[in-house]
Amino acid sequence: MTTFFAQFLAEKDALLADGATGTNLFNMGLQSGDAPELWNTDEPKKIMALYQGAVDAGSDLFLTNSFGGTAARLKLHKAQRRVRELNRAAAELGREVADRSSRKVAVAGSVGPTGEIMIPVGELSHELAVEMFHEQAEALKEGGVDVLWLETISAPEEFRAAAEAFALADMPWCGTMSFDTAGRTMMGVTSADLAQLVEDLPNPPLAFGANCGTGSSDILRTVLGFAAQGAERPIISKGNAGIPKYVEGHIHYDGTPALMGDYAVMARDAGAKIIGGCCGTMPEHLRHMREALDSRPRGDRPSLEQIVEALGPFSSASDGTGEEATPSRTRRGRRRS
Repeated sequence: MTTFFAQFLAEKDALLADGATGTNLFNMGLQSGDAPELWNTDEPKKIMALYQGAVDAGSDLFLTNSFGGTAARLKLHKAQRRVRELNRAAAELGREVADRSSRKVAVAGSVGPTGEIMIPVGELSHELAVEMFHEQAEALKEGGVDVLWLETISAPEEFRAAAEAFALADMPWCGTMSFDTAGRTMMGVTSADLAQLVEDLPNPPLAFGANCGTGSSDILRTVLGFAAQGAERPIISKGNAGIPKYVEGHIHYDGTPALMGDYAVMARDAGAKIIGGCCGTMPEHLRHMREALDSRPRGDRPSLEQIVEALGPFSSASDGTGEEATPSRTRRGRRRS
């Protein structure tokens, strides 16, 4: 059966996702160290304002305020028994915002990493990871999300555990990793590795890609890495609004709205189907991204030199694949559901 999100993805040239969750909530009063997920019940109007800001700026989809919604993450705030309550609330608030929109808007249930290291390096077992991801997935499903959205993952083991959990929940999903360590994830995964991983899964995601990381230039180089593998599955690019810098005691991202507009178009031309922002991305950035995607015609795939000229230098000399990069090849792509 074709899901709502799969159909939405197929009918659009490119989908504009949302921007930052944390950055926007900090501007609303969230304090460092607080759990954003608690606001789903304590400050529901602010969470709806977060979602509405993305919709008003032109986003086709937005992520729920549930990034740290596993029991492992909520345990840090003594809220591990509130997984169902907090995730369901995040989804229900999102459903309300999307349903009252005059256009089609998708609600994506954000699922972040557990924060624990999996066996054999760490102590988190595959079975327990699946159990925690499944618990969160069922709550987001119950709250009415259209698709589950795994993000900011570093380890392939955790990616696989989440995929298994989402199959148990019988939900379509998308998945991204964060390539923030010289072109690789913190656990050493390259763009080529992820492109292969998603095709080897029993239940591959509807779309895959990268989020967060170190800046718009780096994430576009990673997108080019996905495309170089011959990936047929839709690619996601959800990059930060520039580089974080301390300004008068606060973290400020230096990416201007105009730069993010350029980034959005270059991401589309590089091969991304779903394009959004991550840390530092505000509604004003999204408005420029929406306008750029709607008004600028498609161009050729950008070169590394063109990316640097438009968006600034890369943070590392290579994309992490080095001289032994996996050669381009035709994917063994399974058809999307």
